Amino acid sequence: MIEATYSQPEQTKQNKIKPNKTMPNAWRVFAIASIAIFMVSLDTTILYAGFNNILSSFAGASAADLSWAMNAYSIVYAAMLIPAGGLADKYGRKKVFLFGVLLFVASSLACGASPSVGWLIVARIFQSIGACLLSPAALAIVLEAFPREKRMVVMGAWGAVGALAAALGPGMGSIIIEIGGWPWAFFINIPIGLLCVWQGMQTLQESVQPRDKLRLDVVGIFQLMTGVGAISFSIVELNSPQWTSLQLAGIAALGVLLLLSYIPWANTIAEPLFELSLFRNRTFLFANVAGFVFAIAFAIMFFSFFFWMKHIWHFSQSMAGTAIMPGPLTVVPTAILSGKIASKIGHRPLLITGCITYALSGLWFMCVPDSSPDYLTEWLPGLLLSGLSVGLVIPSLSAASVFGLPAKDYATGSAINHAVRQVGTVIGVSLTVLVLAKTGLHIADFHRTYAIHISLALLTGLLCLPINTHPKQLATQRNS
Repeated sequence: MIEATYSQPEQTKQNKIKPNKTMPNAWRVFAIASIAIFMVSLDTTILYAGFNNILSSFAGASAADLSWAMNAYSIVYAAMLIPAGGLADKYGRKKVFLFGVLLFVASSLACGASPSVGWLIVARIFQSIGACLLSPAALAIVLEAFPREKRMVVMGAWGAVGALAAALGPGMGSIIIEIGGWPWAFFINIPIGLLCVWQGMQTLQESVQPRDKLRLDVVGIFQLMTGVGAISFSIVELNSPQWTSLQLAGIAALGVLLLLSYIPWANTIAEPLFELSLFRNRTFLFANVAGFVFAIAFAIMFFSFFFWMKHIWHFSQSMAGTAIMPGPLTVVPTAILSGKIASKIGHRPLLITGCITYALSGLWFMCVPDSSPDYLTEWLPGLLLSGLSVGLVIPSLSAASVFGLPAKDYATGSAINHAVRQVGTVIGVSLTVLVLAKTGLHIADFHRTYAIHISLALLTGLLCLPINTHPKQLATQRNS
């Protein structure tokens, strides 16, 4: 989620927005915004940890039904992310930020109190809208609080907030669920969010980018949401007796057609959801395609970990969450170091290395662990290798996706990259549910998921070959 908000510094620079005043305490502003981002990022990984607990609490609900509590969130987030920054610019960053936090909090209450999976899905959709509203506004507020010479430090700290939340989410979520039940995975957001609103009302200052008109591409949003939703539905329901293969193939084809229909639509309106001309940039094109493929692989890997811990090794909820934490924690220092290295040699070597090691981590999980729990020697090495790989690949793809784009396109380019990865996450979750969400899981079932993991990792590496972000390339572009 965090990378999408990276779009704001360039947007702020481009439009020459001036803050109303100098912020009284820049790091206090950072803390308020970070609390909100931490809350949103934490909520995503907590739901991975609580999937089986939530499913068991709703009689008659299937894993495919519950998967929509995750997929609906990602689909709406992917579609709404791009126009969300424009809403903050038009109506005020502070107003939109606080409204987004309040909507997220209210939706969290509704999620925890949901009497059925259907209500939970609806509440998660509103959660996603709240997250979309607060995220780009939060970083814009933070950047206005700091002088330009300190913004690189701030951006590093900002990225670490989301990575830390992703690392702590499985462990914290598992403990919360085991102690208080799965509703508290959502109820925990209420005091955090209200604290954020209370402090934000006192500390944050308003800034507005004057815009006479703001046109939302409602048709484009609909095309993206329904297209991705149809494809995801066809995957999740493959084993359902209620649908025939022919019907599901038709639904998937309809989804593809809806996505493709955006191309002529975007060429006919003045302000489409995003400009297709951005994909003429070779690095932007391949970074986004690679990001989509890698997001599928990452969702499969991360989600399948919980199924293994619960069904093969029979770990408790808290043990399962804690066992997964070392991998995401490895991402934080790796991402910081990879950024420094990329500034000297470009992102392609890091991407290729990360994809190969990620494939090796999948091979490790396929060949080494067995039904007898041996965490330190059979699981931890593969987990650390996967964390190292993710730290090399995801930040590098985010940076590469906007490398060389004109300043006016940096905001949209960054948002597109994260939205594309959200769509990949939806597909990855759907595939994992299809293969693993069933009774009587066996190790052979996981071998299929790891085979997909390995194949997608290697495909991502191939897609990264055309990416060129070497510093000399940027100098060439500036001189041309």
